[in-house]
Amino acid sequence: MANHKSAQKRIRQTKTRTERNRYYKTKLKNMVRSLREAVESKDVTKAQECLKVANKEIHKLVSKGILKKNTAARKVSRLNASVKKIAQSA
Repeated sequence: MANHKSAQKRIRQTKTRTERNRYYKTKLKNMVRSLREAVESKDVTKAQECLKVANKEIHKLVSKGILKKNTAARKVSRLNASVKKIAQSA
């Protein structure tokens, strides 16, 4: 256990941030999973709708500092490519 006040405060802040980050990352994983399920079932309209929501949420997480910019760009790019692929085949 920390002995200094500042170290104790850092422990409290880390705990709070960890819980918040875990919540947002879980939320993001659920969005991506619903998008991938829509892509696998070849439901173009649902996939495009899920992509729009996921894209907005991913960029929101970048602004909060939960995801890095390049990680978000990679995720959006891959999700967008998967939706385009089924849209062209349909």
